[in-house]
Amino acid sequence: MLSLHTNAAALSTQSALNSTQQSLSTSQTRLGTGYRINSAMDDAAGLQIATRLGAQVSGMSVAMRNTQNDTSMLQTGEGALSEVTNILTRMKDLATQAADASSTAADQTAMQQEYDALGREMNNIMTNTSFGGQQLLMGAKTGTGAANTATAGAGTFGTAALSFQIGAGAAETMSFDASKNVGSVDFDLQGVSATYKTPAAATVGTELTAAGGATAAIGNLTTALNDVGTLRSAFGAAANSLSHVYNNLQSMSNNVTAAKGRIMDVDYASESSNMTTNQMLMQSGMAMLKQSNQMSGMVMSLLQ
Repeated sequence: MLSLHTNAAALSTQSALNSTQQSLSTSQTRLGTGYRINSAMDDAAGLQIATRLGAQVSGMSVAMRNTQNDTSMLQTGEGALSEVTNILTRMKDLATQAADASSTAADQTAMQQEYDALGREMNNIMTNTSFGGQQLLMGAKTGTGAANTATAGAGTFGTAALSFQIGAGAAETMSFDASKNVGSVDFDLQGVSATYKTPAAATVGTELTAAGGATAAIGNLTTALNDVGTLRSAFGAAANSLSHVYNNLQSMSNNVTAAKGRIMDVDYASESSNMTTNQMLMQSGMAMLKQSNQMSGMVMSLLQ
């Protein structure tokens, strides 16, 4: 039907052009940003899922840093105990030599001086070993503890169980408790050297000069070496566990990131094809709109 007031063909063409223009604008936005979802209008459910996955990836990234920091802290403590082991080994050598009948009183006095110096150094290591400003082993005070009991002023490892946050969820934690082992080591070192217990310069030990003292020192040193080895083993086992945690977090992070990418990222091949199609539809729609607008002129020709 020819009509001056209603041009149905033009209206239909305009509606198609508006839809095509909207699709073309969406394609251009996606190709410009690289994301398939740029607002909730693009894919409400997909955006919600991608947001949750993104939060998980971010949390796992922080957890991965946590595991590395925790591992470094454990390695710092274990490194200090490695030097304590070296000192105890040397002290045991001195005690073994002092216990021999060939060692004179003057020899034992000389050995005792070195023995005392080593005791003070053990106190220094156990007291001052720190990580990020926090003391790890015995802290500011030492020499007052009992077996399997943390002393006053104990450091991070000697106070209580530690909780390592190893995941993005609140329940993803790893507990590590070396407080009893640290207490045992401290107790053993008190029995090994008087200068460990009281590191003041005026303190002089009698472990190697007293009658039978060297023989007793050998036994005490053997016990201390065993307990230090147990504590070092606990640090190593925890560090190994954290290494596996890190590897698992890395694997999960990669997979979750890939899943998020499949939801959020634009497929350039597909979207480029869509844009080309919409551009062609826009051109043909504009041409047809021009033709439909000319139909009103046909009505005037009937009145001539």
